[in-house]
Amino acid sequence: MSIHIVGSVAFDRIMSYKGDINSLLLKDKDTYKTLSILMLIDRIEEKQGGTGANVAYNLAMLGEQPFLYTTVGYDFTTAYQKKLQDMHIHLDGVRVLEKELTACGYVVADSKGNLINCFSPAAMNTPCEAASLDAVKTGDYGIISPANVEDMARFPRLFKERKIPYIYDPGQQIPAVSRENHLACIDGAEILIGNDYEIALISELTGASKAELLNLAHYVVTTLGEGGCQISQKGREDICIPAPKIKGLADPTGAGDSMRAGMLKGLTMGLDIAASLKLGSICSAFCIEQYGTQEHSFTLESFRTRYQENYGSCPL
Repeated sequence: MSIHIVGSVAFDRIMSYKGDINSLLLKDKDTYKTLSILMLIDRIEEKQGGTGANVAYNLAMLGEQPFLYTTVGYDFTTAYQKKLQDMHIHLDGVRVLEKELTACGYVVADSKGNLINCFSPAAMNTPCEAASLDAVKTGDYGIISPANVEDMARFPRLFKERKIPYIYDPGQQIPAVSRENHLACIDGAEILIGNDYEIALISELTGASKAELLNLAHYVVTTLGEGGCQISQKGREDICIPAPKIKGLADPTGAGDSMRAGMLKGLTMGLDIAASLKLGSICSAFCIEQYGTQEHSFTLESFRTRYQENYGSCPL
């Protein structure tokens, strides 16, 4: 079984703010015509990232060789490309535009886990190569992460045609996707996933309540940061998965992508969604303890130990 990831490859410029972003917002801010916020940044670094690449990076450490689908610029074809190839990540679905830059994200992360994201799609404004879709086979598993909006609409149709279960995770692209495409992508998805704000935003943009979303997707998973995550399924009680203990929060950026990777690993092993999300939560714990979305590493042995310390016997 192969895993197919539709998602961005990007360079992330990550800035750390020692305070709480919420404290910078005036309580009566709605009475003012303009918004002006000053944050003194403690640290800034450029890192390799992107939602699709982050998911693929974690899956590779879990022993998978996933397929990645996106469009990049000329600046990808040096160290970043070689790193992913050396991890045995399939890049046949990555389209390279020789006159464009790769997508770039600007992220402010505070000490409370809050994020402000600015994102320039650049080359990702162009869909990936259609010829690469031949690798998608019945029996595989897919995920739709934030990516080119045409690809985000096209791949769910393809997955459904080929009877491939998939996760719909529109994330930062929620405002860019039309109401009709959101509903079409959620309809037939195995899992709709997002943090509590993203799930609420999807409900607002689509006009569909959570109960109505559960008529379209088999599961709705809501991530809650240090509160863990919540699994909702039509006609059943919600299941809460606690977050694992961490050694210290360095940077919350990429935590969600790491969780998706571990969840995909579990689902392709035949584990249920709760056990799969525990695998994802351990991936996420490793990630947020390092500065950057692809700076952490683990072996299967260290992963198993961490899992057992938090959830008991590890299924890996």
